Amino acid sequence: MEQRERNLFTASLKTVKGTKYGFINKQGEFVIKPVFDYALDFQENGLAIVEEQNRYGVINHAGRYVLKPTFQSINPYSEGRAVAMDDNGSHVINEKGQIITKKPYSFIGSFQEGRAVYSTKTDSDYLYGYLNLLGSEVIRAKYRFANDFQDGVALVQKMDGTYALINIEGKELHQYTKPFISYLGNGLLAFKEADDFEAKAGIMDTVENILVTPTYSWIQPFQDGRAAVNISDDYKNQVGLIDRTGKYYIKPKYMDIMMLGHNRVAVSKAISEEEPFLGANYAIATTNGEFLTDFNFTQVSPYENGYASVSDGKETYFVDKAGVKSRRYPTVNGEGTLTFEGELIQSLVDQRVTYFTRDGKLVWSQNKVIPLNKQYKVVEKKYQPSNHYLVYYPAVEGMMDEKAEQKLNETLLNLSKAEPTSEKQDYTYSADFNVEFYKEQLLVLEIDGYFYPLGAAHGMPSKETPSIHLTNGTIYELKDLFNPGSEYVKVLSDIIEKQIKTDDTYSYVFQDQYKGIKPNQPFYVNNDALFIYFAPYEIGPYAAGFPTFKIPFAEIMNMINKKGEFWQAFH
Repeated sequence: MEQRERNLFTASLKTVKGTKYGFINKQGEFVIKPVFDYALDFQENGLAIVEEQNRYGVINHAGRYVLKPTFQSINPYSEGRAVAMDDNGSHVINEKGQIITKKPYSFIGSFQEGRAVYSTKTDSDYLYGYLNLLGSEVIRAKYRFANDFQDGVALVQKMDGTYALINIEGKELHQYTKPFISYLGNGLLAFKEADDFEAKAGIMDTVENILVTPTYSWIQPFQDGRAAVNISDDYKNQVGLIDRTGKYYIKPKYMDIMMLGHNRVAVSKAISEEEPFLGANYAIATTNGEFLTDFNFTQVSPYENGYASVSDGKETYFVDKAGVKSRRYPTVNGEGTLTFEGELIQSLVDQRVTYFTRDGKLVWSQNKVIPLNKQYKVVEKKYQPSNHYLVYYPAVEGMMDEKAEQKLNETLLNLSKAEPTSEKQDYTYSADFNVEFYKEQLLVLEIDGYFYPLGAAHGMPSKETPSIHLTNGTIYELKDLFNPGSEYVKVLSDIIEKQIKTDDTYSYVFQDQYKGIKPNQPFYVNNDALFIYFAPYEIGPYAAGFPTFKIPFAEIMNMINKKGEFWQAFH
């Protein structure tokens, strides 16, 4: 498919049906209406991946489906091919939305230099090989592991544990005896003398001429003839920048070094050397070791069109190759990134997307008001006491009872955890919200938070789903849906237990941990059903998120208090 100039841009809109995605033109007008649950940017081939009802498809510039949303995931196109996954496995699709592989595979990587790694499962293990652009197995699956092609070669590990370098036809160019090898690019390999995570790594060329003896804890891929290396044995990194001979251009004493392109690097220094997990500040330097700026930045992005996006904790803007702030392009208050998108500049700052013209004129920003009807609306408010604490919380407006409205909004503020921060903040917290359901006098919101202790393996998500009566501001509990004295806890618990035992969707649930629901169990409703959910780790693994069970009202109608205020609010 021919390459197209970028003239449509992803944009989201908060609605009474949640956040919806569409595409605007360079004037900020929706050309493709915001009807998708999620959307990625249009690629150079004029196609975009979109999501509807937890399934992914591909659309063209006219907003028409080239591939209907039937897949669990679709990776971005590479070399005119994308990888789509369904219940059967992974498939290769072309730009017409056609599946070109003859069968599903356990795994397919992105195409690089006309080849994509694939894997098949045997009785005891996975084997890896390569597909070509026709979706055919051009190198059969016979390797324990395989890397993407780069510079016309790929490093593979054979079933006996040894490594080899192959060309795109699968011919072995060299076999290696080292117990650990990885490809660094520019015709260089990292190697270890022991297959041990803690063993030091050195550098050799593809025919095993050793250039640097094992010295480094890790080595990043080479770019512009340079690579970042770490000589530290613990979490207090000592990162420097070397050439292929191991000569240092930046001494190994920094937290990290990131390649930026244009012979530039971002060098980071820990805010606290004793607690490096608390974060770092960045400086920009050349690949020859000349520092162009001080450690002024909290974020730095790779160079594009001769400019790099940076944040200093208060503002986000572009700097040129000398590290000097650009007066040509816009400066945005807040922390994030700026990117060139066709004729526009996209600002992703403080978790909100905005578009500007190149000279800084505002083209489009996400709405802060969600109209429910002529009387009521939900307004987005922002609370940000520090760079590590950002809360977007909802406020309801339009209630006739001002005191009830004030009390409700104070509760919503508390549910969003808009709280003061400590002087030494060793965590981050962010929160946002959506309208989950709205009908007549009932508004159901979803408030999502994420608490992350700095240095932890992962953070902990939170969710609140208040069901609100818009006339008096009442937030209902689960018991308010049912007749007084009904055994709703037992009935709902039994229904969920049956779903866990009979529906493969819930195979991840730790059945010995499920003990039924609590009287005040978290829930939400829509027009047809009750949804009961549990917190992460409560009855399943962290990766399962919030296990949620749908119970149609038709199954429990005999218990519902149909004359109660809760039910009457939306019926």
